[in-house]
Amino acid sequence: MVNNARERDFSSFPPVRRVKKNLSCAVAVFLRGTANQRDMWRRLFAHARLSSRLQTPLHESVVVLGNTHVIGPGRVRFGKNVLLYPHLYLETQMDGSIEVGDNVVISSGVHLVSMLKITIGQGTMIGEYASIRDANHARSPGVAFRDAGYRSRPITIGTEVWIGRGAAILAGVTIGDGATVGANAVVTRDVPAGATVVGAPARPAHSRKSPEASRGSRVIELDPSRNAGIQAQGHSELSSSSRVEIEVKSRPRILVIECHNLR
Repeated sequence: MVNNARERDFSSFPPVRRVKKNLSCAVAVFLRGTANQRDMWRRLFAHARLSSRLQTPLHESVVVLGNTHVIGPGRVRFGKNVLLYPHLYLETQMDGSIEVGDNVVISSGVHLVSMLKITIGQGTMIGEYASIRDANHARSPGVAFRDAGYRSRPITIGTEVWIGRGAAILAGVTIGDGATVGANAVVTRDVPAGATVVGAPARPAHSRKSPEASRGSRVIELDPSRNAGIQAQGHSELSSSSRVEIEVKSRPRILVIECHNLR
């Protein structure tokens, strides 16, 4: 009974669906043919909208791909040839200001919040949802946490720095030229130029040694007076007077010693 009722209910849908299909095809053709023009107008509007919110107008070479949220008086200055992805959050409060150099790329969802000063050097790239804030909430006895104010220290990011997705740069940090900050790292201390830091809190990343670099061999002469013996895999016990080569191989949590009788 229920199935028959559903069939009767849907029996009138095919004509409606044909109309929907024809209209959708017509609209799709129109949208496809005007995609470039609409994208141009969308970028133009986003550029003009952001420029209207800032104290310093945007340079015409700046590309704004979508909506940007600006909170506060708009003390944000962008250099030339900057690429801004959608959904950025730019906040300046109190004496805060944000300076962004030429050729910088800021990805979607990045938060830049300044109560004092944030400086980003030219050529720097900032990954999605990174957070750069030059102030922390303060605590004062007898004062509600919300009303206790902030403690601010400037943040300086050098040139050609790469900041990974979801990284957090905290107040007072200076990141040197050419440094790399790994995804989701929490940077609480200065990062030297050219360094790579990862983790929370962020620490220098140690390079992994190649198998050749972690493998060594040496030839030793066993001391007969100690009557020592070595049991090697696949070999009988070697006499204490044997001259052997010991090869040490590094593997995760395993130390492998290979002994070869040289006599």
